[in-house]
Amino acid sequence: MTAGARVTPGLTDIAAALSLAAWLYLLLFHGRFWRADQRLPRDLPAPPAWPDVVAVIPARNEADVVGRAVRSVLGQRYRGRLRVVVVDDRSDDGTAAAARRGAAASGHPPGRFEVVAGRPLPPGWAGKVWAMHQGVSHAERTMPAASYVWLTDADVEHDPDELARLVAMARGGQYDLVSLMVRLHCRQGWERLLIPAFVFFFQKLYPFPRVNRARSRVAGAAGGCMLLRRRALRRIGGLEAIRGAVIDDCALARAVKPGGRVWLGLTAATRSLRPYDGLGGIWDMVARSAYTQLRHQPLLLLATVAGMVLVYLVPPAALAAGSGWTAAAGGLACLIMASVYLPTLRLYGLPACFGLSLPLAGLLYALMTVDSARRHYAGRRDQWKGRRYAPQAG
Repeated sequence: MTAGARVTPGLTDIAAALSLAAWLYLLLFHGRFWRADQRLPRDLPAPPAWPDVVAVIPARNEADVVGRAVRSVLGQRYRGRLRVVVVDDRSDDGTAAAARRGAAASGHPPGRFEVVAGRPLPPGWAGKVWAMHQGVSHAERTMPAASYVWLTDADVEHDPDELARLVAMARGGQYDLVSLMVRLHCRQGWERLLIPAFVFFFQKLYPFPRVNRARSRVAGAAGGCMLLRRRALRRIGGLEAIRGAVIDDCALARAVKPGGRVWLGLTAATRSLRPYDGLGGIWDMVARSAYTQLRHQPLLLLATVAGMVLVYLVPPAALAAGSGWTAAAGGLACLIMASVYLPTLRLYGLPACFGLSLPLAGLLYALMTVDSARRHYAGRRDQWKGRRYAPQAG
C-alpha cells in the first residue's frame, strides 16, 4: 500500500462503529433506564386519611399458588379498608377452594374476602382482561366508595407494607396508576440466564424514568402489581377500553397516561411464586406476545431483529474477529454492555460475570421474537391456561 492511500472501511468496521454508537446512546441518552433505580421510597409521608381499596385477583388454574397470594394480600399492614375479590376464571383445578383456604389461613375478618365465579369469555375480550373486568364490576357493587383498585396476579406474594406504600405514592405524587415490576422467579439455570435479561429489555423498551415523567409520552406498567385510581378507570371507559389487549398492563398505562400520571418501578420485596418450565416455558411466554408487541408488522420485526443483532451480537463478534479499530470498538461496546446490565444483575443477586451472558440472551430473545411471528403466520392461536383465542392487535 502506498503512503497516503485511504483504507475503505469494511462492513465489519461499519457494524462495530454502529454498535458502539448504539451503546453510547443507550448509556447516555435513553432515559437512564439501565440504572434500575426507580423504587418506592420507604419514607413516604402518610396521607391524611387512608382511602378504601379493592384488590382484584384474576385466577385461572392457579391452585398451587393462589393461597399464598391471597394470604399476602389479606395480610397487608394497611390502615384503610381493604376488600379482596378473587375471580375464578373457570378453573378446573380447585383454584376457588385453594383461594378460600388461603383466606381462612390468614385469619382475616369476615366480609373482607370473596370468590367470584367467572363467566364465559365473550368474543373480542382477552381472557385476563375479562376476568379483571368482572372483578372490578363486582367491586363497584360491593364497595362503591373505594378510591383505588389494586390489580394483582394469583402467583404474586406481596410484601406486607406494599399497599400502604403504593397508596402513599399515588396520593403524594397525584398518580392515577402506580405499578411495580415484581421480582420474577430466578433460581434455575435458564431462569438465571434469561429472566434478568427480560427485565433489562423491558426497562429498555419502556424506560422507567420516562414513564414516570409527566410530559413524556412513554407509558408502561407491570401486570403483577397495579394500583389504579378508580376515577381514572372511569375516565378511560373502564377495562372495556383495553378488552382485546394481550399485553394488558402496558395497554392500560397507555390509556391512563394521556389524562393523568403513571409511575412504574422495581421491587425485590414482592415476588412471583411461579417457576418457569426451563427454556421452553420462557420461550412460550415470550413467543405468545412478542409479535403482538410489534403490532404484527413485518418491517418492525425485521428492524427489531436487526437491531438486536447489531446491539448484542456484533460487539463480541467484532472483538473476537476484528483487529485495530474494529476490535477496540467491539471491546468498548462489550464493556458498556456489561456495565449497564450490572444494576439489573444486582437486583437479582447475580454476580457481575453474568454480564458476559447478555449477548447469548439477546440471541435467544431475537429467536423467540421470530418464532412469535412464525406462529402468527402459521395461523396458530394464542393459548393461555388451556384457553385459545384469536390474536388481537396490541
